[in-house]
Amino acid sequence: MTYIATFYSHFGAIRYKKLCQLHGMAATLMPVPRDLSSSCGTCVRWEGDAPCPEPSCPEEVEQIVQVLEAGYRTCYRAENS
Repeated sequence: MTYIATFYSHFGAIRYKKLCQLHGMAATLMPVPRDLSSSCGTCVRWEGDAPCPEPSCPEEVEQIVQVLEAGYRTCYRAENS
C-alpha cells in the first residue's frame, strides 16, 4: 500500500522520512498533492503494510492518508489540526 503523510514543518517531514528508512521502508520527500492540505507544503510518500512505521505517530505528523485509485483515505489525523 502507498501512504502519504503531511506535516506541520519541513523538519518534521525530514525526520519522518528517516524514521521510515530506519524501518526498511523506501520513503521520498515530495510536494503535497493539491487534494491534501498541509502546513509546510512537504510530504513523505512510502510503501508499506502499515500507515505508520511505529505504534504511535510522531507529533509532527498532521495527517496520514492511504493513496487509492480514486483518491485518498484518511488513516490518521492529528487531534489539534
